[in-house]
Amino acid sequence: MSAIAIQRIGVVGAGQMGNGIAHVCALAGFDVLLHDIDPAKVDAALGLIERNLRRQAARGLIGEADVTKALAHVGKAADLADFKTVDFAIEAATEDEQVKRKIFKALCPHLKPEALVATNTSSISVTRLAATTDRPGKFIGMHFMNPVPVMKLVELIRGIATDEATFQAVRELTLKLGKTPTAAEDFPAFIVNRILLPMINEAVYTLYEGVGSVEAIDTAMRLGANHPMGPLQLADFIGLDTCLAVMQVLYDGLADSKYRPCPLLVKYVEAGWLGQKTGRGFYDYSGPAPVPTR
Repeated sequence: MSAIAIQRIGVVGAGQMGNGIAHVCALAGFDVLLHDIDPAKVDAALGLIERNLRRQAARGLIGEADVTKALAHVGKAADLADFKTVDFAIEAATEDEQVKRKIFKALCPHLKPEALVATNTSSISVTRLAATTDRPGKFIGMHFMNPVPVMKLVELIRGIATDEATFQAVRELTLKLGKTPTAAEDFPAFIVNRILLPMINEAVYTLYEGVGSVEAIDTAMRLGANHPMGPLQLADFIGLDTCLAVMQVLYDGLADSKYRPCPLLVKYVEAGWLGQKTGRGFYDYSGPAPVPTR
């Protein structure tokens, strides 16, 4: 099966990652069905996709005709049974292994036998997730970066059972989406998050231990390391719950104390201070400009 055979794509999960994946697939000319357990999230995602496409057009990145064509390519799937016609399905739900397993068990009976399946997990074992499906050879990790329409990289992760034909088909698909694929082995958190999340966790420890304030830490890394965004600001953008989940996967999977999640990160998540999506994390987003919370 090659990327040429992939024309219809199903996306499960209409959150930040799911709507971004649907956006780039539709813009590349693929027919896309978007599903979420909460139908209101699908409607919100479709509205966001249109706004983001128009923003791209206003900046001259795409034409107005591209906006119209892309919007015509994306639609709603009221139920997973609607995925019976898709050639490729990708799960983009919350970073929780049990949630993902439940989705794949519900999804696979509705797919045609030749359909490929991917997970957008940023840290969880692709091999374990594949084992919950009826097609581990046709299963792969396809980890997009956030925000999907902007970021160029996609990590491709083979599970132990992933067929070479599956890998090559998804690699070709990645290129058709205008992204750059990189192959990562199926180890906890893969490449990007294996390096990035411990840095963020260390920034939280630096705050926890009183070495610097939120503002001092982010300013130091922006100006001292030339990072476009400070690590605590980036954590808020990613979502502190996601940061904690990835650190827990690293800590559990590699059994090394250097990956122990910072207690302050745990406290923020327990408080429901998850970053931008809840209006409060290491910064308070309730006013006209973000204000550090510590």
